[in-house]
Order: sequence, then C-alpha cells, then structure tokens
Amino acid sequence: MTYVVSVDTRLPAGAAELDALQREGVIFLLRKGLDAIEAVEGPDDVEIEIFDSILAAHPGGVLLKLFVDAPALEVAEDAMREVVGEVLEQSELLSEWQITKCEVELHPEFAQQSLDAADGPDAPPADPVVRAAQHAEARAEATAVRLPDEEVEAMRVTVRAMAPRLTAFGLDSFGWCEDDEESGVDREHAELAAGALVYAIDLLVDQLFHDVQTLSEAKKSVEECDGLLWYLDDLPEQFAAQYTVLFARRFLVTAVSLTARLTRDDFVQLGCVAEQFLLNFLLREAGVVLDGYGLLSDGVAAAWESFADEMLEEFGYELRYETAGDGDGETDAMTSEGGSLDVDRWFTPFDARCFIHSYAANEAGGQESSA
Repeated sequence: MTYVVSVDTRLPAGAAELDALQREGVIFLLRKGLDAIEAVEGPDDVEIEIFDSILAAHPGGVLLKLFVDAPALEVAEDAMREVVGEVLEQSELLSEWQITKCEVELHPEFAQQSLDAADGPDAPPADPVVRAAQHAEARAEATAVRLPDEEVEAMRVTVRAMAPRLTAFGLDSFGWCEDDEESGVDREHAELAAGALVYAIDLLVDQLFHDVQTLSEAKKSVEECDGLLWYLDDLPEQFAAQYTVLFARRFLVTAVSLTARLTRDDFVQLGCVAEQFLLNFLLREAGVVLDGYGLLSDGVAAAWESFADEMLEEFGYELRYETAGDGDGETDAMTSEGGSLDVDRWFTPFDARCFIHSYAANEAGGQESSA
C-alpha cells in the first residue's frame, strides 16, 4: 500500500536558525542521501520502496514528505524514521539534528480504500463524524507525546517571527488592534496566523511542483492520472479533463507570483480565479502546519476569519462561479466566469489593476508538452 510519511527534522538545541543559503545546502545534503537509497528492507525481508519525496526547508529545520510502498502503516513509519536518521548520521553537518515527528499522512483515495477493506472489532467506526473525532483525539495524543514542550515553543517563536514577512498585510488584517483590547484577537494569535501563511508558502510551491511532475510523467490529465496529487485533484472535479500538464504549469507559476506579492508591500488584490483557489490552499496548508505542533487554536482561526472577511469586503471578492443546470435542474455542473467551461478563464484578470504572470495569462501558453 502507498503511504505518505511526514518527517520533521530540527536543528540541535541552541543552534542558530538557517538562512536562505544554508536551507538550500541542507536540502541538497538530504536529497543526496535519500537518492542513494533505492529500497529499505523491512520485517520478514519485505522490501519497502521510496518512490518519491518532497523536501521543504525553514529556519528551524526541514520537513520531508516521503512516498513509500509498504505492507503496513507502522512499517512505513519505522522504516522512514530509520532511513532519515541514517541520512542525518552519515552527514557530518547534520549528525546532531533531531527527528521530532515521523508519521503517515494517508492520501484520501488510499485512506478510503483502507477503510473499505477494514473489518473486525478494530475497524474504524462507520460514522465519519465519530471516526473524525477519534482520529483528532489520537492525533492530539500523538502530538503531545512526540513533541516536547521546547519543540512546540520553538515552533511558536519561529512562526511568529515570520509574520512581518507577510508585508502585504499588517496584523490589523488578522483582527488585532493595538488600541482595542476587545478586538477579539490578541497579538500572538494574529502573528501565528500571519507567520503560518509565510511558513506554508514553501510547502505549497513544493507540492505543486510535485503535481506538475506527476502529470508530466503520466502524460495525462488529472481525470486520467492515477498518481498522487496534492492539490490539482482538489479543484472542481467537473473540469478534471482540462487539468493538463500545461494547466498545472500555469497554476504553479500563478502560485509563485501570488506568494511573492504577498511578501511585498505592493500587493493590490487577488488577480484571478486561480489565485482564489491558491489562497484557499495556502490557508489550508498553514492550518496543517500549526495543527501539527498543537498551535491551531480558536484564536488563530478567528484571525484567519478576520483576514478572509477583510479580503472579501475590501476588494469585493466573490468566487467567480455559478451553478449551471441543464434546464430541468438535475445537473450541478460548475461553470467558470462568463458561463464558459474553459478553465483558461481562471487566469483572466478580474480588472485592469490585477497582475497575472505572462506565462499564466497566455491562454495558448505554448504547445502542450509531454516533457
């Protein structure tokens, strides 16, 4: 079965944070070590294959997502903890680094297969609400056990320190007001909300690179692709046949453009439908980051709600979709702006103030390539 194992590695206690150049160097060392490992031997001589990986560096360490074929979840986790530990030990510069988390993230499709196949007294509850509650409780207990207080505090400090880098928006955009003690959001929660968005940028872009690579290798659209996709198969499924390699590249370029503008002070507004989807994905990824360290609180959620409300109110955003029926009200197909089923319109600027990267805005975009 296919598992995605998330491994969080951290600098040794007291070490200075990594700058941009050092982060690139660490990624190179880890990638070199992982590339040298073709397979891992598990229990009973079972071969465990690492068939893909995504690495994202931040000032406090590196987050790895390892795609693994293994007979069981526990086997995948144990094997990847051993592999990453060995890679760290073999590098003199990384030998004192620590693994603070190593756990499986099941892709939704494979998770459902696992649930469908489950049987017996230990099978998960059929009710998805009960199952979700049990999963959340188990994840909270696991986080509490695996992450010492000092690790959580270090992550809190790291994320809050990133907040000023979201220069397009001040803390007031997240509901904090220095002169209003009853604003509903305190400074810490506003900084965590803003900083987590910055932290999540690398993860978003890296995972979109993975989606582009997956489609390029499959030479198929999302509708036909059987590979693991992080974001593209979360877009409206009615248009899955149009999510080609070219579309994925335009979507990725739009993500790079949007996230760059969020960290500059000349941000005007979201520019197109594609950027609306991307902002939603970025918020989701930021939530995953904080939740993994037990930092996702009601206060942070309120800060993100204030941020979303300001975006909607100040810039007059609305999701540029409408539901189109076939005349008898039985269909529920989504159509993009203007009633067209052409996803090229997702990259059309909302108005003259909007900036869209020339590669993404070019509807022809060059010829579709299988490269």
